[in-house]
Amino acid sequence: MGSAFAWVIVFILLVVAATVGSTKLITEGNEALVERLGRYHRKLTPGLNYLIIPFVDRVVVQASVKEQILDINPREDISEATTVDNVRVTVDAVVFWRIFELEKAWYAIEDVEEGIKNLVITTLRSEVGQMTLQETNSGRDRIIRALLEALDEATEPWGVKITRVEIQDIKPPDSVIQALERERAAESEKRAAIAEAEGRRQAAVQEAEGRKQATIREAEAISESVKRIAEVLPPGANPQDILKYLVAQRYVEANYRLGESDNSKIVFMNPRDLTESLSELIEPDLRPRRINPGPSSGNSSSRESS
Repeated sequence: MGSAFAWVIVFILLVVAATVGSTKLITEGNEALVERLGRYHRKLTPGLNYLIIPFVDRVVVQASVKEQILDINPREDISEATTVDNVRVTVDAVVFWRIFELEKAWYAIEDVEEGIKNLVITTLRSEVGQMTLQETNSGRDRIIRALLEALDEATEPWGVKITRVEIQDIKPPDSVIQALERERAAESEKRAAIAEAEGRRQAAVQEAEGRKQATIREAEAISESVKRIAEVLPPGANPQDILKYLVAQRYVEANYRLGESDNSKIVFMNPRDLTESLSELIEPDLRPRRINPGPSSGNSSSRESS
């Protein structure tokens, strides 16, 4: 009776051990592969999986099928590329990828992540090698499209899908950066000098236009003054008298403004010359004009003297 009970206990333990050994729990976002006698048998999905025979079946790999990130380290020499104008640049790229067929990713390639990394670097060097340094800064979309096309075609047999590629930075050497900064500074100074010269030219044009308008207005004012003076002068007045009057008026106004100025001034002038000048400007020419005698008057004069 005691030996029978012992065998029952042994049987129960064997059943429990077999049950525990034949089940495998897979968490969400992961998958696993089972080999039976060294050959691929089936794939385990998230949850509790049964019928894994101990010593016959073996779980060879359990991997994540979630989206993963591969960062191409820009500090590594492998991330360098040479442009068509012979400038070595360092490319900082990020690749987003995921496994959609674990059996292909496990049996088709030794290391999926390393294969994607090498493929990204090769494609980057190929694309950057066809572009100038200036084109690399403005042609990132072109590089990204080329990466996506090359990676999709190469990784499909691996059971891997490239979901997105980002180019974070394309950095040339420090010497090239300093040269570009000097070039940009020189270009900025050139544009500033051109703008300053253009401003001076426009200011000169506006100043000349202002002088022109002032001269026109002054001429119009003089013409108006001449008309008003001509209206009050008697008929047959000499036009030079009008001009003399205007010049005398301007002279008096200039002296008046000079006297009103706060600045100190000393003017040396002979009072006699000032009086005579004003008299000549204001008074009309009243000196008798000399009349040349004609021939008839000459004959009459001679007859009278005789």
